[in-house]
Parts: sequence; C-alpha cells; structure tokens
Amino acid sequence: MSATPFAEPSRILITGARGQIGRALVRLLERDPDFNVVSCSRRQLDITNRKQIADKLAEVLPDYVVNCAGFNRVDPAENDPQQAYALNAQGVAELAALCGELSIPLLHLSSDYVFDGHYASGYNESDDAAPLGIYGDSKWQGEEHIRRLLPRHIILRVSWIFSESGNNFLLRTLEQARHERSIQAVDDRRGCPTSADDVARVLQAILKQLANGAEAWGTYHYCGAEVTTRYGFSEAILAAARQYEELAVTELVPVSSRDMPEAAERPASSVLKCSKLLNTFGIRQRPWRSELQRLVRELYAVQLLEEAQSRRVGAGDADQVAKAQ
Repeated sequence: MSATPFAEPSRILITGARGQIGRALVRLLERDPDFNVVSCSRRQLDITNRKQIADKLAEVLPDYVVNCAGFNRVDPAENDPQQAYALNAQGVAELAALCGELSIPLLHLSSDYVFDGHYASGYNESDDAAPLGIYGDSKWQGEEHIRRLLPRHIILRVSWIFSESGNNFLLRTLEQARHERSIQAVDDRRGCPTSADDVARVLQAILKQLANGAEAWGTYHYCGAEVTTRYGFSEAILAAARQYEELAVTELVPVSSRDMPEAAERPASSVLKCSKLLNTFGIRQRPWRSELQRLVRELYAVQLLEEAQSRRVGAGDADQVAKAQ
C-alpha cells in the first residue's frame, strides 16, 4: 500500500541503525519513496541519554520512530545486567516518554526471550511472559514501559535473527565450518530462524499501513516459517554453503543443551505464533530456508568480488614492480 502521489513521505527516525535489523531497515526504506529516513547509530544517538533523545526528536520531528537499539547479547547480559537494563529497559522508557510528549508513535523490537519456552506449540501475544534470564527480563521491562507511557506503539517480538553482519548464528556456523572438522549443534531447542531483511520487510509493511490510517496498535509476533532446531538450522547452513565452497567440516554432531555450558538459560521453545500479524496487517510469514539460500548466495558473491579485487590490486602491484625494474 503506497501513499497518495501528492502525500509527503513519512519521516522515519531509526535508532540502532548499525545493528542487524537496523542495517536492513535503513537499506530497505532508503529505496522507498514513501519514506524519508534519518538513521542513527548508538554513537550518534544513545537512547539512555534523555537529552540526546529530546534534541534528536526536536531536530528531526519524525512521523514515526523505529527503535532497533538494544543490548542483544544473551550471555554477556548475565555478566553485565546494568548495561542490559540500561539499554533494554530504562533507555526504552526514556524514548517512549519523549515520543509520548510529542505524540510520535514508536515501533519497537522485542524478543522471544520474554517467554520461558515451556510451550512446545509456540506462543501467542497474549501468553504470560516468564523470562529466564537478564536479557529476557530486560526486554520484557522495556515492553512494559512502552505500554505504560505510549498508547500509540507497535511492539514486534522476533526470534533467531540472522543476517550478513554482526555476531549471529549463521556467520558463527560458517566460520566454524571453514576451520573445524567437527562441530556441535543443540538439537533440543526449537525455534524459527528469521532473517533481518525479512523483519525489515515486515516493519516497512506496518509503517505503510500506519501512514495510510491504520490504528492497529499493540504487540505482534513475527518469525520465519517452519520450526526447526539449532541442529536443523546448522544442517541447512552447511548445505547452502557447500554449493559455493568446500568446507573443512565433515561431521555435524547433535548435542543436548545440557552439554553446552552457557551463562544464560535459554527457552527450549522459541516458536512464535504469527496469526495476529496476518489477520491485522495481512503480512504472511516467509520461509526462512529461501531467505537463507538468498543470503548465503549474496555472501559468496561479495566474497568472490573481494577476491577478484584483491587479485587485481596484486597484479597492479606486480606491474609497478616490473616497471621499476
């Protein structure tokens, strides 16, 4: 749904623009004539700093704010709870309060980790939160601050994010597969991998409908289609990568989460039910396997380009040496 030909583009302020979803959203919206994007990395806008938020909102006067900023490292959150709560709870409260003062709607990203993972069939938006650790609790507190301070909001819970950048399961698995003959993957945690590009698509679709008068505020879930385990996701990653590269790994070993010591307890089931998003905004889930295939293909295309450029530079250096001789 596009804005009318004579309508001004909606001005969108994106925080956390250097994160996985932030990058994908900026890339997508900057190509869309319906939007005028102002993006800020954490260095450019620290959401824990009330004055910085107030100054940026006054400068930009956005029609919508999309908050992609957050402390999203699960294990480090256990060791640094102060930072996790500062970014995921207190900072979100500051942002929501200041958006409320200016009547600016806020779209905010949350997580499957607000649930304890005991529902194998998956979670609806109305299910009770029961976070297992600091990360999940900090995200839940951020959600609650938004609900209390800003009626016009969209909270979008997502899960198992992967992309071409950052510290995510896809890139870690590829790195291991290139250097290790045997790698392990947990086979008793279920979830739905979700590409950052796919989440950006969902946010774009929601923003377009809000700009055209939709008033469907509240909490929603989105994840890629098809439930799998970390082991199943690893299998798919290796299969996709082997189309382009001979990997070092020869053995993928399924293991129990009990055999993988981690600082933070993780939900056994991170499956999010997405029917509310479909019924309200008409947004369907996309299969994560097709997203994975596309992203791996793009990663190897970039790698081949970089290698070709490196060879050209090397050949140029050799020419210079030959001329000097």
